[in-house]
Amino acid sequence: MTQPATRTPRGSSLARLLSQRSVQIAIAVWLVANALVLTLGRDGIPFDRPSVEDEPVGQQLIFANAGLLEVFGLIWVVYALTRRRTIPDVAARAPERDTARREVQLLVVYGILAQAGGYLLGTLFGWHPFGFHITGTIYGTDDVVTPAEVYVWSAYNFVAYAVLPFAFFRRRYSAEQLNLRSSNRRNDLLVIVVILAIESIVELVALNHDIFGLTATQLLKGVPLTFGLYFLGTVMPTMIFIYCILVPRYLRLSGSVATTVILGGLTYALLHVFEGWTRFDSISNVTLSVALVLFQYFGPGMIKTVLTLRTGNAWVHVWAYHAIAPHVIADAPTMVKNFGIR
Repeated sequence: MTQPATRTPRGSSLARLLSQRSVQIAIAVWLVANALVLTLGRDGIPFDRPSVEDEPVGQQLIFANAGLLEVFGLIWVVYALTRRRTIPDVAARAPERDTARREVQLLVVYGILAQAGGYLLGTLFGWHPFGFHITGTIYGTDDVVTPAEVYVWSAYNFVAYAVLPFAFFRRRYSAEQLNLRSSNRRNDLLVIVVILAIESIVELVALNHDIFGLTATQLLKGVPLTFGLYFLGTVMPTMIFIYCILVPRYLRLSGSVATTVILGGLTYALLHVFEGWTRFDSISNVTLSVALVLFQYFGPGMIKTVLTLRTGNAWVHVWAYHAIAPHVIADAPTMVKNFGIR
């Protein structure tokens, strides 16, 4: 006789999660980063981030930690929305361990070279270094960013992080192995709609209000322009490089969902190190830059990873938590400014 399934007590699940070494390290790093920013930034944070430059460092840390709590809330929502579906075996989509390890090493080296190439290309033309975001993203900027810079940034990232990696791996793996096919379209759509609605409300109410100041003409021109440029320049590169290729291999190698989620968040953060506002001209500024990049992108990288693991579909995070919220909501005003749309 089959025994009825029993629920694991929530307390024991949390205890198992906190007992994992990767989780303990992540918590420790997060706490140390808080302490470093509070110490090194006590006299102000010397970066070009107009949207937060008037906020005391303590307030910025409160928002950073609140953002991580919101991510944990979204993760809970994702698990609740997907609890009745068959969860795809994403680890099985990766090759055997030795091959997966070699491919991760290859991608790490390639990613470093692509970052260096973007840095050199941007500075060669007298622009800002190219990272996963164009200068002014999320925080705005007082610098001049020309349309030419935005176009070249978007094209470079699309080719370097999406086209070339996809061309290499698609010849060796199927669309399903690259997390590009849905196993449950109805549930995927439900997850997209709910997460997009929650994140859009948070963005519009608590974080980014500038879009309300745009005229109808600016919205009609700026929104599709922003969507297209960021879709090519950061959304597709993120999806292909991290969530189609790296995440299945992280899960295969670690055997742990928690570790994979942490690695997904860390990878996403590290790819943003060359933000337009980061500075590397002193040990203090290097430390502050890395810590603030971690605060800004580690949580979003984790929720993107969870969305991919729970649905097995990398497209879900694109629509639920990237292309529209935050980028169109947060960055349409910046693109309107850069392109002189009136």
